[in-house]
Amino acid sequence: MKRRVVVTGLGALTPIGLTTQDFWSALIEGKSGVDFITYFDTAEFNTKFAAELKGFNPLNYMDRKLAQRVDPFTQYAMVASDMAIEDAGLNLDSIDKDRVGVIFGSGIGGMWTYHNQQQILYNRGGNPDRISPFFIPMLIADIAAGRISMKYKFRGPNYATTSACATSANSIIDSVMIIERGDADMMITGGSEAVICPMGIGGFNAMKAISTRNDAPQKASRPFDKNRDGFVMGEGGGALVLETLENAVSRGARIYAEIAGFGMTADAHHITDPAPNGEGVARAMRIAIADSNLKPNDIDVINAHGTSTPPNDRNETAAIKTVFGEHAYNLAVHSIKSMVGHTLGAAGVIEAIAAILTIKNGIVPPTINYETKDENCDLDYVPNTARKMNVNTVLSDNSGFGGHNTAIVFKKFEV
Repeated sequence: MKRRVVVTGLGALTPIGLTTQDFWSALIEGKSGVDFITYFDTAEFNTKFAAELKGFNPLNYMDRKLAQRVDPFTQYAMVASDMAIEDAGLNLDSIDKDRVGVIFGSGIGGMWTYHNQQQILYNRGGNPDRISPFFIPMLIADIAAGRISMKYKFRGPNYATTSACATSANSIIDSVMIIERGDADMMITGGSEAVICPMGIGGFNAMKAISTRNDAPQKASRPFDKNRDGFVMGEGGGALVLETLENAVSRGARIYAEIAGFGMTADAHHITDPAPNGEGVARAMRIAIADSNLKPNDIDVINAHGTSTPPNDRNETAAIKTVFGEHAYNLAVHSIKSMVGHTLGAAGVIEAIAAILTIKNGIVPPTINYETKDENCDLDYVPNTARKMNVNTVLSDNSGFGGHNTAIVFKKFEV
């Protein structure tokens, strides 16, 4: 018998809210977090907008010395984890820290750190003595997980996942597996990303993946809409506290939802394009539903990857129809990327938090900017207005460059 895994803490740091509650309130209001980039001069860039963390100041959460020694992606990870741990009501003096682990991912890692240190090297005559001794520890993607564990003295399994835009979904799945097999009783898990920088925007421009709708930035992220022209870069972090049901009950924890099952597959097809008809996504969904001991008709909502790129949305829609048949047209399928942009390695966990709160509150956030129907995207995408409905199950799927696919089923908790 696998140990049941429940969610007891949430932490969200997003372009539409710097707390979980503010994030949720903005989601159901249909608020866009997209605007013109303020972090650097975009005069020479094809895309001049993104979904930044407006109003975020690391000194509101940590001292100046630490803030200067960690990249923004690690700042976001630590803040989101602090929120989740506080939300879970953990008594840090009474838990066995050998039985608490941290798996926290980033799709790219310290891109701002690389940019800044490279500028120092070039601007000072190429002298490597000018490179900071903190450069490598600030850059590497696993340092967020390490920093979180060091802060709280959590000595269980500790590492990072990196699978592009499926990164933090893989972090969640790995954490569930570790708890199920008995290697930990509790895991802090999630992901963060901070790549709204010259090389980040320039790189995605070069591969023509992001929108160039500079005349209407807040309308640019439009998943499943016929006139979509690419995703919008976002940033932020999200964290969950996961634990065994037995552990949660014994400490009287509030339980948000249960993680009922998951699936992981590879497209084995192309470095960036999804497999035809979303074949890899469809397999991940089927595996997750079977792992949950459910049938396709038991799923109420799909929290879609919904990137706002022509290939993803078309193929994801095809995958949903393959798995669910006629029930696909009964599902509420929505994409919160229409509001927060694509947060890359943080997308899986931020969308997981939205899925969990959808179950808790009985409200499905909308897909905003949906204006023109695409004949290849003909499902119910909860256009523009949040919807109240009884929600027992949400399937959240994510995919990443390299052909990585994940699907996680969140379920209303029942004893």
